Amino acid sequence: MDLHVSVGGRGDRTARIYLTLRAAVLDGRLVAGDRVPSTRDLAVQLGVARGTVSVAYDRLVAEGFLESRPGAGTFVTTVPLTAPDGRERRARPGAVQPLDLWDRPPAPPQGRGRVLHDLGIGLPDPALFPLAQWRREVARQLRRSRLAEATYAGRGVWRLQAEIARLLGLTRSVAAAGEDVIVTAGAQQAVDLVARVLLEPGATVAVEDPGYAAVGRLLETHRADVRGIPVDAEGLVVDALPPDARLVYVTPSHQFPTGIPMSLRRRVALLSWAVEHDAVVVEDDYDSEFRFSDQPVEPLQSLDREGRVVYVGTFSKSLLPALRTGFLVAPRSLQPGLREAKRVTTWEGDATTQGALAEFLAEGHHAAHVRRAGRVYAERRGLMLAGLGELDDVLRVVPSVAGLHVCALFRDPQTDDRAVVARAAARGVRVEALSTHFREQPPRAGLVLGFGGVDAQAIPDALRRLVEVVRPGVRQETSTGSAGV
Repeated sequence: MDLHVSVGGRGDRTARIYLTLRAAVLDGRLVAGDRVPSTRDLAVQLGVARGTVSVAYDRLVAEGFLESRPGAGTFVTTVPLTAPDGRERRARPGAVQPLDLWDRPPAPPQGRGRVLHDLGIGLPDPALFPLAQWRREVARQLRRSRLAEATYAGRGVWRLQAEIARLLGLTRSVAAAGEDVIVTAGAQQAVDLVARVLLEPGATVAVEDPGYAAVGRLLETHRADVRGIPVDAEGLVVDALPPDARLVYVTPSHQFPTGIPMSLRRRVALLSWAVEHDAVVVEDDYDSEFRFSDQPVEPLQSLDREGRVVYVGTFSKSLLPALRTGFLVAPRSLQPGLREAKRVTTWEGDATTQGALAEFLAEGHHAAHVRRAGRVYAERRGLMLAGLGELDDVLRVVPSVAGLHVCALFRDPQTDDRAVVARAAARGVRVEALSTHFREQPPRAGLVLGFGGVDAQAIPDALRRLVEVVRPGVRQETSTGSAGV
Protein backbone atom coordinates (compact mmCIF):
# COMPACT_ATOMS: atom_id res chain seq x y z
CA MET A 1 0.00 0.00 0.00
CA ASP A 2 1.02 3.62 -0.46
CA LEU A 3 1.45 5.65 2.72
CA HIS A 4 1.36 9.42 2.90
CA VAL A 5 4.44 10.45 4.84
CA SER A 6 5.69 14.02 4.76
CA VAL A 7 9.44 14.34 5.13
CA GLY A 8 9.81 17.80 3.61
CA GLY A 9 11.41 20.70 5.45
CA ARG A 10 14.00 20.64 8.15
CA GLY A 11 14.20 18.15 10.96
CA ASP A 12 14.79 14.49 11.65
CA ARG A 13 13.30 12.48 8.74
CA THR A 14 13.55 9.23 10.64
CA ALA A 15 11.48 10.69 13.46
CA ARG A 16 8.84 11.92 10.98
CA ILE A 17 8.49 8.46 9.43
CA TYR A 18 8.30 6.84 12.86
CA LEU A 19 5.66 9.29 14.18
CA THR A 20 3.51 9.06 11.04
CA LEU A 21 3.37 5.26 11.09
CA ARG A 22 2.82 5.14 14.85
CA ALA A 23 -0.08 7.58 14.60
CA ALA A 24 -1.62 5.58 11.76
CA VAL A 25 -1.58 2.45 13.92
CA LEU A 26 -2.94 4.17 17.02
CA ASP A 27 -5.86 5.88 15.32
CA GLY A 28 -6.87 2.80 13.33
CA ARG A 29 -5.83 3.79 9.80
CA LEU A 30 -3.48 0.82 9.93
CA VAL A 31 -4.97 -2.23 11.61
CA ALA A 32 -3.52 -5.52 12.83
CA GLY A 33 -2.33 -7.63 9.90
CA ASP A 34 -1.83 -4.78 7.44
CA ARG A 35 1.38 -5.08 5.46
CA VAL A 36 3.48 -1.93 5.28
CA PRO A 37 5.79 -1.12 2.36
CA SER A 38 9.25 -2.58 2.44
CA THR A 39 12.05 -0.33 3.58
CA ARG A 40 13.38 -0.24 -0.01
CA ASP A 41 10.01 0.69 -1.55
CA LEU A 42 9.20 3.37 1.06
CA ALA A 43 12.68 4.83 0.71
CA VAL A 44 12.21 5.13 -3.06
CA GLN A 45 8.70 6.59 -2.59
CA LEU A 46 9.96 9.23 -0.16
CA GLY A 47 13.27 9.90 -1.85
CA VAL A 48 15.33 9.15 1.24
CA ALA A 49 18.08 6.72 2.10
CA ARG A 50 16.93 3.17 2.87
CA GLY A 51 18.72 3.37 6.23
CA THR A 52 16.51 6.28 7.25
CA VAL A 53 13.41 4.10 6.85
CA SER A 54 15.09 1.04 8.40
CA VAL A 55 15.85 2.90 11.65
CA ALA A 56 12.21 4.05 11.93
CA TYR A 57 10.94 0.50 11.29
CA ASP A 58 13.37 -1.00 13.80
CA ARG A 59 12.02 1.33 16.49
CA LEU A 60 8.41 0.48 15.65
CA VAL A 61 9.24 -3.24 15.80
CA ALA A 62 11.01 -2.80 19.14
CA GLU A 63 8.00 -0.97 20.57
CA GLY A 64 5.55 -3.64 19.36
CA PHE A 65 3.76 -1.65 16.66
CA LEU A 66 5.22 -3.68 13.76
CA GLU A 67 6.51 -7.21 13.37
CA SER A 68 8.85 -8.61 10.73
CA ARG A 69 7.93 -11.96 9.15
CA PRO A 70 10.90 -13.50 7.33
CA GLY A 71 10.17 -13.99 3.65
CA ALA A 72 6.77 -12.24 3.92
CA GLY A 73 7.45 -8.63 4.87
CA THR A 74 6.64 -6.25 7.70
CA PHE A 75 3.15 -6.12 9.21
CA VAL A 76 1.19 -4.23 11.80
CA THR A 77 1.36 -6.24 15.00
CA THR A 78 -1.45 -8.63 15.88
CA VAL A 79 -1.67 -7.04 19.34
CA PRO A 80 -5.03 -5.13 19.33
CA LEU A 81 -3.98 -1.54 19.70
CA THR A 82 -7.37 -0.18 18.68
CA ALA A 83 -10.83 -0.87 20.04
CA PRO A 84 -12.81 -3.57 18.17
CA ASP A 85 -15.38 -1.01 16.99
CA GLY A 86 -12.64 1.25 15.61
CA ARG A 87 -13.15 4.02 18.14
CA GLU A 88 -10.27 6.27 19.21
CA ARG A 89 -7.83 4.40 21.39
CA ARG A 90 -8.32 5.58 24.98
CA ALA A 91 -8.67 4.00 28.39
CA ARG A 92 -12.33 3.08 28.89
CA PRO A 93 -14.34 5.53 31.02
CA GLY A 94 -14.67 4.53 34.64
CA ALA A 95 -11.71 2.20 34.74
CA VAL A 96 -10.33 4.12 37.75
CA GLN A 97 -12.49 6.22 40.06
CA PRO A 98 -11.39 8.97 42.48
CA LEU A 99 -12.27 8.82 46.15
CA ASP A 100 -15.75 10.10 46.99
CA LEU A 101 -14.21 13.33 48.24
CA TRP A 102 -13.06 14.18 44.72
CA ASP A 103 -15.82 12.52 42.72
CA ARG A 104 -18.03 15.61 42.51
CA PRO A 105 -15.88 18.60 43.40
CA PRO A 106 -17.49 22.03 43.55
CA ALA A 107 -17.60 23.86 40.25
CA PRO A 108 -14.38 25.85 39.76
CA PRO A 109 -14.74 29.62 39.99
CA GLN A 110 -15.70 31.12 36.68
CA GLY A 111 -13.28 33.39 34.89
CA ARG A 112 -13.85 37.07 35.41
CA GLY A 113 -14.35 37.66 31.70
CA ARG A 114 -14.95 41.16 30.43
CA VAL A 115 -17.14 43.66 32.23
CA LEU A 116 -17.29 47.42 32.16
CA HIS A 117 -16.67 47.85 35.90
CA ASP A 118 -15.07 45.05 37.92
CA LEU A 119 -15.91 45.39 41.62
CA GLY A 120 -14.81 41.83 42.32
CA ILE A 121 -13.10 41.18 45.66
CA GLY A 122 -9.48 40.20 46.19
CA LEU A 123 -8.16 42.35 43.36
CA PRO A 124 -5.20 44.69 43.84
CA ASP A 125 -4.53 47.07 40.96
CA PRO A 126 -1.67 45.66 38.83
CA ALA A 127 -1.11 49.12 37.34
CA LEU A 128 0.13 50.33 40.73
CA PHE A 129 2.78 47.61 40.99
CA PRO A 130 6.35 48.97 40.50
CA LEU A 131 7.07 46.60 37.64
CA ALA A 132 10.29 48.31 36.49
CA GLN A 133 11.84 48.00 39.92
CA TRP A 134 10.72 44.38 40.23
CA ARG A 135 12.30 43.54 36.87
CA ARG A 136 15.58 45.02 38.02
CA GLU A 137 15.52 42.91 41.18
CA VAL A 138 14.75 39.72 39.24
CA ALA A 139 17.49 40.49 36.69
CA ARG A 140 19.94 41.10 39.52
CA GLN A 141 19.08 37.73 41.04
CA LEU A 142 19.57 35.94 37.74
CA ARG A 143 22.98 37.56 37.27
CA ARG A 144 24.07 36.59 40.78
CA SER A 145 22.71 33.05 40.80
CA ARG A 146 24.48 29.91 39.79
CA LEU A 147 21.49 27.86 38.72
CA ALA A 148 23.57 24.88 37.67
CA GLU A 149 24.99 24.64 41.20
CA ALA A 150 21.69 25.31 43.01
CA THR A 151 20.29 22.69 45.37
CA TYR A 152 16.72 22.07 46.43
CA ALA A 153 17.33 24.03 49.66
CA GLY A 154 18.49 27.33 48.22
CA ARG A 155 19.79 30.09 50.47
CA GLY A 156 17.47 32.77 49.09
CA VAL A 157 14.68 31.67 51.38
CA TRP A 158 16.69 32.45 54.53
CA ARG A 159 17.15 36.10 53.56
CA LEU A 160 13.47 36.39 52.70
CA GLN A 161 12.44 34.88 56.05
CA ALA A 162 14.45 37.51 57.89
CA GLU A 163 12.99 40.35 55.83
CA ILE A 164 9.43 39.09 56.34
CA ALA A 165 9.98 38.88 60.09
CA ARG A 166 11.32 42.44 60.09
CA LEU A 167 8.37 43.68 58.01
CA LEU A 168 5.81 42.04 60.28
CA GLY A 169 7.48 43.33 63.41
CA LEU A 170 7.47 46.93 62.15
CA THR A 171 4.04 47.04 60.53
CA ARG A 172 1.94 44.51 62.45
CA SER A 173 3.69 44.08 65.85
CA VAL A 174 4.11 40.38 65.11
CA ALA A 175 6.71 38.85 67.41
CA ALA A 176 8.91 36.68 65.19
CA ALA A 177 12.49 36.03 64.17
CA GLY A 178 13.55 34.88 60.72
CA GLU A 179 13.65 31.24 61.78
CA ASP A 180 10.00 31.45 62.84
CA VAL A 181 8.90 32.27 59.26
CA ILE A 182 8.14 29.64 56.63
CA VAL A 183 7.79 30.91 53.06
CA THR A 184 4.93 29.34 51.11
CA ALA A 185 3.28 29.45 47.69
CA GLY A 186 0.53 31.76 48.91
CA ALA A 187 -1.69 31.70 52.00
CA GLN A 188 -3.57 28.63 50.78
CA GLN A 189 -0.44 26.50 50.98
CA ALA A 190 0.28 27.86 54.44
CA VAL A 191 -3.09 26.59 55.68
CA ASP A 192 -2.51 23.30 53.88
CA LEU A 193 0.80 22.76 55.72
CA VAL A 194 -0.84 23.45 59.08
CA ALA A 195 -3.61 20.98 58.28
CA ARG A 196 -1.08 18.31 57.27
CA VAL A 197 0.77 18.66 60.55
CA LEU A 198 -2.18 18.95 62.94
CA LEU A 199 -5.26 17.20 61.59
CA GLU A 200 -6.12 13.54 61.70
CA PRO A 201 -9.02 12.23 59.60
CA GLY A 202 -12.28 13.20 61.24
CA ALA A 203 -10.79 16.04 63.28
CA THR A 204 -13.20 18.92 63.97
CA VAL A 205 -12.24 22.26 62.43
CA ALA A 206 -14.09 25.55 62.90
CA VAL A 207 -14.29 28.20 60.19
CA GLU A 208 -16.09 31.52 60.00
CA ASP A 209 -19.57 31.48 58.49
CA PRO A 210 -19.82 33.46 56.24
CA GLY A 211 -16.22 32.89 55.33
CA TYR A 212 -13.61 31.98 52.78
CA ALA A 213 -14.98 28.91 50.97
CA ALA A 214 -11.62 27.88 49.47
CA VAL A 215 -10.16 27.21 52.92
CA GLY A 216 -13.19 25.18 53.94
CA ARG A 217 -12.82 23.05 50.85
CA LEU A 218 -9.08 22.65 51.46
CA LEU A 219 -9.71 21.43 55.01
CA GLU A 220 -12.30 18.97 53.75
CA THR A 221 -9.65 17.39 51.52
CA HIS A 222 -7.76 16.57 54.71
CA ARG A 223 -10.82 14.57 55.83
CA ALA A 224 -11.65 17.14 58.52
CA ASP A 225 -15.14 17.69 59.90
CA VAL A 226 -15.52 21.37 58.97
CA ARG A 227 -18.06 23.38 61.01
CA GLY A 228 -19.29 26.86 60.12
CA ILE A 229 -19.37 29.20 63.14
CA PRO A 230 -21.51 32.37 63.03
CA VAL A 231 -20.02 35.85 62.82
CA ASP A 232 -21.63 38.84 64.52
CA ALA A 233 -20.74 42.51 64.96
CA GLU A 234 -17.65 41.56 67.03
CA GLY A 235 -16.37 38.81 64.77
CA LEU A 236 -16.35 35.04 65.31
CA VAL A 237 -18.81 33.97 68.03
CA VAL A 238 -16.44 32.14 70.38
CA ASP A 239 -19.26 30.72 72.50
CA ALA A 240 -20.51 28.82 69.43
CA LEU A 241 -17.24 26.92 68.91
CA PRO A 242 -17.53 23.12 69.23
CA PRO A 243 -15.55 21.96 72.28
CA ASP A 244 -13.68 19.30 70.30
CA ALA A 245 -12.37 21.66 67.60
CA ARG A 246 -8.69 21.02 66.97
CA LEU A 247 -8.20 24.05 64.71
CA VAL A 248 -9.99 27.39 64.32
CA TYR A 249 -9.51 29.42 61.13
CA VAL A 250 -10.24 33.16 61.43
CA THR A 251 -9.66 36.44 59.57
CA PRO A 252 -9.82 38.83 62.55
CA SER A 253 -8.34 42.01 61.09
CA HIS A 254 -10.71 42.20 58.12
CA GLN A 255 -13.21 39.38 58.32
CA PHE A 256 -13.79 37.74 54.97
CA PRO A 257 -16.19 38.69 53.46
CA THR A 258 -18.01 41.06 55.85
CA GLY A 259 -14.96 43.20 56.72
CA ILE A 260 -15.78 43.25 60.44
CA PRO A 261 -12.70 43.56 62.70
CA MET A 262 -12.76 41.18 65.65
CA SER A 263 -13.13 43.08 68.91
CA LEU A 264 -10.37 42.94 71.49
CA ARG A 265 -12.74 41.28 73.92
CA ARG A 266 -13.52 38.55 71.41
CA ARG A 267 -9.82 38.10 70.57
CA VAL A 268 -8.91 37.53 74.18
CA ALA A 269 -11.82 35.14 74.54
CA LEU A 270 -10.71 33.13 71.49
CA LEU A 271 -7.16 32.77 72.81
CA SER A 272 -8.44 31.67 76.22
CA TRP A 273 -10.73 29.17 74.52
CA ALA A 274 -7.82 27.74 72.52
CA VAL A 275 -5.79 27.19 75.69
CA GLU A 276 -8.71 25.61 77.50
CA HIS A 277 -9.53 23.24 74.63
CA ASP A 278 -5.96 22.50 73.43
CA ALA A 279 -6.65 24.00 70.00
CA VAL A 280 -4.66 25.95 67.42
CA VAL A 281 -5.85 29.22 65.88
CA VAL A 282 -4.90 30.00 62.28
CA GLU A 283 -4.97 33.78 61.83
CA ASP A 284 -5.20 34.74 58.16
CA ASP A 285 -4.16 38.40 57.87
CA TYR A 286 -4.71 38.50 54.13
CA ASP A 287 -5.04 42.22 53.29
CA SER A 288 -4.63 44.39 56.40
CA GLU A 289 -1.58 46.18 54.96
CA PHE A 290 -4.09 48.72 53.70
CA ARG A 291 -5.62 50.32 56.79
CA PHE A 292 -7.97 53.28 56.82
CA SER A 293 -7.99 54.08 60.53
CA ASP A 294 -5.44 55.60 62.89
CA GLN A 295 -6.23 52.83 65.34
CA PRO A 296 -4.25 49.71 64.32
CA VAL A 297 -5.90 46.32 64.69
CA GLU A 298 -3.86 44.15 67.05
CA PRO A 299 -3.08 40.71 65.56
CA LEU A 300 -3.99 37.68 67.59
CA GLN A 301 -0.38 36.53 67.27
CA SER A 302 0.91 39.51 69.21
CA LEU A 303 -1.56 38.75 72.04
CA ASP A 304 -0.72 35.04 72.15
CA ARG A 305 1.39 34.02 75.14
CA GLU A 306 0.83 30.25 74.95
CA GLY A 307 2.01 29.43 71.43
CA ARG A 308 -1.49 28.75 70.08
CA VAL A 309 -1.56 31.01 67.00
CA VAL A 310 -0.22 30.36 63.50
CA TYR A 311 -0.09 33.69 61.67
CA VAL A 312 -0.63 33.46 57.90
CA GLY A 313 -0.06 36.20 55.33
CA THR A 314 0.47 36.78 51.62
CA PHE A 315 1.93 39.27 49.17
CA SER A 316 -0.95 38.66 46.74
CA LYS A 317 -2.85 41.76 47.89
CA SER A 318 0.01 44.13 48.68
CA LEU A 319 1.91 43.28 45.46
CA LEU A 320 0.52 40.85 42.88
CA PRO A 321 -1.35 37.52 43.05
CA ALA A 322 0.87 36.20 40.24
CA LEU A 323 3.90 36.18 42.57
CA ARG A 324 2.32 33.29 44.49
CA THR A 325 4.31 34.05 47.63
CA GLY A 326 2.95 33.82 51.14
CA PHE A 327 4.24 32.90 54.58
CA LEU A 328 3.34 31.64 57.99
CA VAL A 329 4.72 32.41 61.44
CA ALA A 330 4.38 29.39 63.69
CA PRO A 331 5.10 28.53 67.33
CA ARG A 332 8.46 26.81 67.59
CA SER A 333 6.85 23.54 68.67
CA LEU A 334 5.25 23.26 65.21
CA GLN A 335 8.13 24.47 63.07
CA PRO A 336 9.97 21.16 62.52
CA GLY A 337 6.78 19.45 61.41
CA LEU A 338 5.77 22.31 59.14
CA ARG A 339 9.18 22.45 57.49
CA GLU A 340 9.13 18.71 56.88
CA ALA A 341 5.59 18.97 55.44
CA LYS A 342 6.82 21.63 53.06
CA ARG A 343 9.93 19.62 52.14
CA VAL A 344 7.90 16.57 51.09
CA THR A 345 5.46 18.65 49.04
CA THR A 346 7.11 21.64 47.33
CA TRP A 347 10.67 21.92 48.69
CA GLU A 348 11.75 25.56 48.80
CA GLY A 349 9.97 27.13 45.83
CA ASP A 350 11.31 29.61 43.27
CA ALA A 351 14.71 30.83 44.46
CA THR A 352 14.78 33.71 41.95
CA THR A 353 11.44 35.15 43.09
CA GLN A 354 12.33 34.69 46.75
CA GLY A 355 15.69 36.38 46.33
CA ALA A 356 14.17 39.27 44.39
CA LEU A 357 11.44 39.72 46.99
CA ALA A 358 14.00 39.73 49.80
CA GLU A 359 15.87 42.58 48.11
CA PHE A 360 12.59 44.34 47.31
CA LEU A 361 11.72 44.31 51.02
CA ALA A 362 15.22 45.15 52.25
CA GLU A 363 15.55 48.20 49.99
CA GLY A 364 12.20 49.62 51.12
CA HIS A 365 10.38 49.22 47.81
CA HIS A 366 7.54 47.24 49.38
CA ALA A 367 6.95 49.84 52.09
CA ALA A 368 7.01 52.65 49.54
CA HIS A 369 4.58 50.79 47.29
CA VAL A 370 2.15 50.12 50.15
CA ARG A 371 2.18 53.82 51.07
CA ARG A 372 1.54 54.93 47.49
CA ALA A 373 -1.08 52.30 46.78
CA GLY A 374 -2.71 52.91 50.15
CA ARG A 375 -3.41 56.52 49.21
CA VAL A 376 -4.97 55.42 45.93
CA TYR A 377 -7.10 52.76 47.61
CA ALA A 378 -8.21 55.23 50.30
CA GLU A 379 -9.56 57.54 47.60
CA ARG A 380 -11.38 54.69 45.88
CA ARG A 381 -12.80 53.45 49.17
CA GLY A 382 -14.08 56.93 49.98
CA LEU A 383 -15.83 57.15 46.62
CA MET A 384 -17.31 53.69 47.12
CA LEU A 385 -18.70 54.53 50.56
CA ALA A 386 -20.06 57.86 49.33
CA GLY A 387 -21.85 56.15 46.47
CA LEU A 388 -23.29 53.46 48.72
CA GLY A 389 -24.63 56.26 50.89
CA GLU A 390 -27.20 56.91 48.15
CA LEU A 391 -28.56 53.43 48.87
CA ASP A 392 -28.76 53.85 52.63
CA ASP A 393 -32.49 53.11 52.60
CA VAL A 394 -31.78 49.76 50.92
CA LEU A 395 -28.26 48.78 52.07
CA ARG A 396 -26.40 49.09 55.37
CA VAL A 397 -22.61 49.24 55.02
CA VAL A 398 -20.74 46.98 57.46
CA PRO A 399 -18.04 48.98 59.31
CA SER A 400 -14.47 48.00 58.43
CA VAL A 401 -11.06 49.63 58.83
CA ALA A 402 -8.82 47.71 56.42
CA GLY A 403 -8.64 45.73 53.21
CA LEU A 404 -9.68 46.13 49.59
CA HIS A 405 -13.42 45.48 49.78
CA VAL A 406 -16.50 46.53 51.69
CA CYS A 407 -19.70 44.67 52.50
CA ALA A 408 -23.24 46.03 52.60
CA LEU A 409 -26.29 44.21 53.99
CA PHE A 410 -29.74 44.54 52.47
CA ARG A 411 -32.09 46.05 55.02
CA ASP A 412 -34.80 43.74 53.70
CA PRO A 413 -33.45 40.27 54.56
CA GLN A 414 -35.71 38.69 51.93
CA THR A 415 -33.91 40.39 49.06
CA ASP A 416 -32.53 37.96 46.51
CA ASP A 417 -28.93 39.21 46.35
CA ARG A 418 -28.01 36.71 43.65
CA ALA A 419 -30.67 38.15 41.38
CA VAL A 420 -29.33 41.63 42.07
CA VAL A 421 -25.82 40.46 41.16
CA ALA A 422 -27.13 38.95 37.91
CA ARG A 423 -28.89 42.20 36.99
CA ALA A 424 -25.77 44.19 37.83
CA ALA A 425 -23.71 41.94 35.54
CA ALA A 426 -26.20 42.63 32.76
CA ARG A 427 -25.52 46.33 33.31
CA GLY A 428 -21.74 45.75 33.10
CA VAL A 429 -20.93 45.75 36.83
CA ARG A 430 -19.43 42.77 38.65
CA VAL A 431 -20.17 42.43 42.37
CA GLU A 432 -20.56 39.40 44.64
CA ALA A 433 -23.57 38.18 46.58
CA LEU A 434 -22.91 37.85 50.31
CA SER A 435 -25.26 34.86 50.57
CA THR A 436 -22.89 32.73 48.47
CA HIS A 437 -20.26 32.84 51.23
CA PHE A 438 -22.35 31.06 53.87
CA ARG A 439 -21.72 27.46 54.78
CA GLU A 440 -24.20 26.34 57.47
CA GLN A 441 -25.67 29.47 59.01
CA PRO A 442 -28.85 30.98 57.53
CA PRO A 443 -27.55 33.15 54.68
CA ARG A 444 -27.90 36.90 54.90
CA ALA A 445 -28.55 38.96 51.77
CA GLY A 446 -25.94 41.54 50.90
CA LEU A 447 -23.33 42.70 48.41
CA VAL A 448 -19.54 42.48 48.62
CA LEU A 449 -17.80 45.17 46.57
CA GLY A 450 -14.09 45.43 45.82
CA PHE A 451 -12.42 48.73 45.04
CA GLY A 452 -8.85 47.59 44.47
CA GLY A 453 -9.12 46.80 40.78
CA VAL A 454 -11.31 49.66 39.55
CA ASP A 455 -10.17 53.20 38.66
CA ALA A 456 -11.45 56.03 40.84
CA GLN A 457 -12.93 57.73 37.76
CA ALA A 458 -15.06 54.64 37.05
CA ILE A 459 -16.53 54.19 40.53
CA PRO A 460 -19.32 56.83 40.26
CA ASP A 461 -20.62 55.28 37.02
CA ALA A 462 -20.35 51.76 38.46
CA LEU A 463 -22.40 52.76 41.49
CA ARG A 464 -24.91 54.66 39.37
CA ARG A 465 -25.54 51.46 37.44
CA LEU A 466 -25.72 49.52 40.70
CA VAL A 467 -28.32 51.94 42.08
CA GLU A 468 -30.48 51.29 39.01
CA VAL A 469 -30.58 47.54 39.68
CA VAL A 470 -30.68 47.54 43.50
CA ARG A 471 -33.69 49.76 44.01
CA PRO A 472 -36.31 48.60 44.81
CA GLY A 473 -34.71 45.11 45.06
CA VAL A 474 -36.02 41.61 44.38
CA ARG A 475 -37.97 39.67 47.02
CA GLN A 476 -37.88 35.93 47.50
CA GLU A 477 -40.97 33.88 48.23
CA THR A 478 -39.53 32.71 51.57
CA SER A 479 -37.27 34.36 54.10
CA THR A 480 -33.58 33.44 54.10
CA GLY A 481 -33.21 34.41 57.73
CA SER A 482 -30.34 36.28 59.38
CA ALA A 483 -26.89 35.29 60.60
CA GLY A 484 -26.66 38.22 62.97
CA VAL A 485 -23.92 39.98 61.01
